Amino acid sequence: MTNNSEILAVNDAFYRAFEKKDIEAMGAVWSQGTGSLCVHPGWDILRGWKAISTSWQKIFKNTPYIEINTEIITVEIRDHLAYIVLVENVMQVINGRKIEARSLATNIFEFLGGKWYLIHHHASPIMR
Repeated sequence: MTNNSEILAVNDAFYRAFEKKDIEAMGAVWSQGTGSLCVHPGWDILRGWKAISTSWQKIFKNTPYIEINTEIITVEIRDHLAYIVLVENVMQVINGRKIEARSLATNIFEFLGGKWYLIHHHASPIMR
């Protein structure tokens, strides 16, 4: 039986890959299937690992420095699916300027072949 710590570890691996701008580590976390979905703040929906991977590569290329801290709101596990709802606290340095933003995110994971994979990431900006 899966416990919250397993899901939280995969979620943490996702955010560490994001911070390190490591596409290989990102690919190890994401399901490579065509059913994976990703919605970055302000972007259209991306379907399938190919489109999702391309988006991460573009983000990594255009983001010199990024830090992400998360505030977990809830973790739920149901059979072969799990989800985390959280707040992303993002700090970036772009063109020498420090930019801070907060997003509300949902990450959905599926248990495939004995391992949890991210199959859905949706982040929306929190407007103040």
